[in-house]
Amino acid sequence: MDSLLSYHMNPLTCGVARFNRALADQLGLPMHQLFSAEAARCRRPLLSIKLSEFAEGDAERLEALVDGWGKAVEPRLFFHDYSATPVEAKLLRRASTVYVGNEALAAELKALHDDVVEAWCPGYLFDAVPFPEEVDISLYTFGMAHKVRADYYYELHDLLEATGKSYCLYISAAIHEGKSLDDSFTSAYEELKRIFGDKIFFLGFISDTGLYNYLRRCTFFAAFFGSGVRANNTSVNTAMQCGAVVLTNLDEHSPHDFVHLESIVDIRQCQGELPLDKALLEGIAARGRSVAEGRGWRPLLELLRGREEIGC
Repeated sequence: MDSLLSYHMNPLTCGVARFNRALADQLGLPMHQLFSAEAARCRRPLLSIKLSEFAEGDAERLEALVDGWGKAVEPRLFFHDYSATPVEAKLLRRASTVYVGNEALAAELKALHDDVVEAWCPGYLFDAVPFPEEVDISLYTFGMAHKVRADYYYELHDLLEATGKSYCLYISAAIHEGKSLDDSFTSAYEELKRIFGDKIFFLGFISDTGLYNYLRRCTFFAAFFGSGVRANNTSVNTAMQCGAVVLTNLDEHSPHDFVHLESIVDIRQCQGELPLDKALLEGIAARGRSVAEGRGWRPLLELLRGREEIGC
């Protein structure tokens, strides 16, 4: 084998991609996207694929790829499922060896190929790092992945370091329709990792229950925006409703009742020092919750019902 070819590439969003990345790393092989230019130059690739995960039309692309292979290409396969499709039949005819992920696949495919090897897929964690037992300052941030603003986190890092206290940052992500974790979040997270090193922990996609509990327990909820926080920034409103102290950036168009050290903390007004007094933070959290309630569902429904006739 000279390479591993994978359909999906992001181990954060696909189990087969996670397995492929781990396998390639431990074999010392490059991993390429199946349809990439790099893959086209490989001569003894291992195709580790699960055809049921292919998007519409990509099975046909794979079939055309197989049809175009010359005699110099000697593929190996690692099948994670099997659907008896035409392209799988062509792959079986070309493969020198067929590895499969479980006993059922081996039993099915041994009648179709002379060298079927029953294997398995070990679990693998890329970041098997325990959370710190206890830190002085814990921060949490979540939001739409493509909106992560790494620039403000450099300033946050300096503020945290200046405290001389232990700290950590937990981050989870959501994805807008039409965006992907590959093109919108991964690069931003890697930059945050460079900033905070081993003090940042990526939680992936988190449930509302998990979100609620992190917001209740964190010292600050951090969320930064291109211009300034707005009344329709749902992540900030959610955090304030849950009683978190929000650390953000204000401008002239931010809500008038978002006031530094009253209902919110504005990173631009911190002047090199994070507020850490317990009584002060408790007051900010309480006033922030009150502000959020004034901009909650009941007032919004009253606004709409006062202007519109609601109903079919």
